[in-house]
Amino acid sequence: MSASRPGAVTVRVPAKVNVQLAVGAARPDGFHDLANVFLAVSLYDEVTATPAAELTVTCEGPDADKVPLDRTNLAARAAELLAARHGISPDVHLHIVKDIPVAGGMAGGSADGAGALLACDALWGLNTPREDLLEICAELGSDVPFSLVGGAALGTGRGEKLTGLPVGGTFHWVFAVADGGLSTPAVYGEFDRLTEGVEVPEPAASPALLQALRAGDTTALAGVLANDLQAAALSLRPSLRATLTAGTEAGALAALVSGSGPTTAFLVKDAETAETVARALVASGTCRTARTATSPAPGAAILPA
Repeated sequence: MSASRPGAVTVRVPAKVNVQLAVGAARPDGFHDLANVFLAVSLYDEVTATPAAELTVTCEGPDADKVPLDRTNLAARAAELLAARHGISPDVHLHIVKDIPVAGGMAGGSADGAGALLACDALWGLNTPREDLLEICAELGSDVPFSLVGGAALGTGRGEKLTGLPVGGTFHWVFAVADGGLSTPAVYGEFDRLTEGVEVPEPAASPALLQALRAGDTTALAGVLANDLQAAALSLRPSLRATLTAGTEAGALAALVSGSGPTTAFLVKDAETAETVARALVASGTCRTARTATSPAPGAAILPA
C-alpha cells in the first residue's frame, strides 16, 4: 500500500458487507427502498490525490484493469462534484490502490468515491462540512455515504440515509471472490422479475440482528443474516451455490451473497477458523481467491504523510 507523498493526500477507505439487505418493491424512480445494515470490514482501498494540470485517474492492484479510468469512475466524479460545489477546477491526479474486490458487491467503487472526496477536500484545503460531504456522497451513489462513515450503520431510503449502530465486539469474516463481476442493476432487475405479482413487504431492520450486533454475539448474528438480493444473484450466477456450500462445510457459521454479489461472505467464530475456511474455499475450486477480514472497521481516514 502507498504512503502519502509531499504535496499529496492519501485516504484509506474500507469495504463493506451487508449483514441484512431488505429490499422493497421498485419505486417510480426505478430505485428500491432498502433497510440495509452495513458493516465496514478490514479490506481497504487507498486513494492518493496529487496536484495536477487536469483530472486524471490511475489504478493498481488486483483486477485494476477492470477499473474505469475515465469520468465514469466514482473517484473522478467525486472530485468533479466537490470542485463544482466550491467553484474551482478539479485539477487533480487520483491514484487508486485496489485491495477491495472489483465489482464484487463490497462497495469498492463507492469506497474510492468516498476516499477521493476526502483526499481532494484535504488537498485543496476546503474544510467542507461533514454534512456537505455526505450530501455529495449520496449524489455519487447509495453506498458511498457509508464508505465515508464506516463502522456499522442502518441505511434507509435507497441506502444513503444512515443511522449509526452500536457493535459490541469483533466479527470475523471470509470473503470468496468469484471470477467476473455481477451488474448491480441486473441483479435488481432479476429481483423485480422474481417478485413480479408478489406482495413485497416494506423493508425493515431485524430487531434480532441489531441486538446481535449490539451484543457482539457471532452465533446470534449467524442465525439472522439476510439478503433479499441473494435469490436474484443466484439466479444469474447459479455457480455461487457451490461456493456457499463449500464455505459452510468448511466450518463457517453462516454464508450469504455480499450485497448484489458475486462475492460471497462467510461469518466464522474466530481468526483461526477464518484461515481454515479461506484455505478450504480456495481448495474447493469454487472461487478465484478468498480473503479474511474483521469488522467493524473505521471509515475513510487520511493517512499520515
